[in-house]
Amino acid sequence: MARTMWDSSVGKKTVMAVSGLIMLLYLVVHMIGNLKIYFGAGEFNHYAHWLRTIGEPFMHYEWTLWLIRIVLVVAVVAHATSAYQLSRRDIKARPSKYVHKKPRASYATRTMRWGGIILGLFIVWHILDLTTGTVHSGGFQEGHPYQNVVDTFSTWYGDVIYIVAMLALGLHVRHGFWSAAQTLGVGSRTRDRALKITADVLALLLTAGFIAVPVGVMTGVVS
Repeated sequence: MARTMWDSSVGKKTVMAVSGLIMLLYLVVHMIGNLKIYFGAGEFNHYAHWLRTIGEPFMHYEWTLWLIRIVLVVAVVAHATSAYQLSRRDIKARPSKYVHKKPRASYATRTMRWGGIILGLFIVWHILDLTTGTVHSGGFQEGHPYQNVVDTFSTWYGDVIYIVAMLALGLHVRHGFWSAAQTLGVGSRTRDRALKITADVLALLLTAGFIAVPVGVMTGVVS
């Protein structure tokens, strides 16, 4: 049954919707945590340490954090795989160009694929920058996330990469949230307006919330 479901377009869209909502929930929590940087180094570093001790003493140090990471990796892989396969299936179903032009879609809809690629590349860079420190500028300091964040956003390229990725994220969330609702059967004629407004608000809040961190560093509010 699982194989049959996965092989169908409906199944792949359902996987995309569920995995997308899991990532959206994480993004909301992650954004709120990021904004703690405005309360100073002590508050932000304490929050980062708390993430590694969630569930203690029942859970060992960092076990809960690693469970969250595993769930996110599975969600990202499932989302990307289903998106790629649906895209390939769509191309095969329509190998030639349309005789008549399709109705003009929204900017977010037309950039979903490129936005997904940008976000995928950003995730890799973000991990190498602030988790492993591999590409970090200014000397990565283990256990000092506040200083690491300030270092990253003290460089012009760190700001550009992050802000461009967050703009792509906003567009992706705006279209993806509404699409997920339709796929999961939540959408209806009476709810569509409310769902679109919710998608717009979520996209705006996430984009503004994430971009507020580099802006804080660039303006000197966070230093």
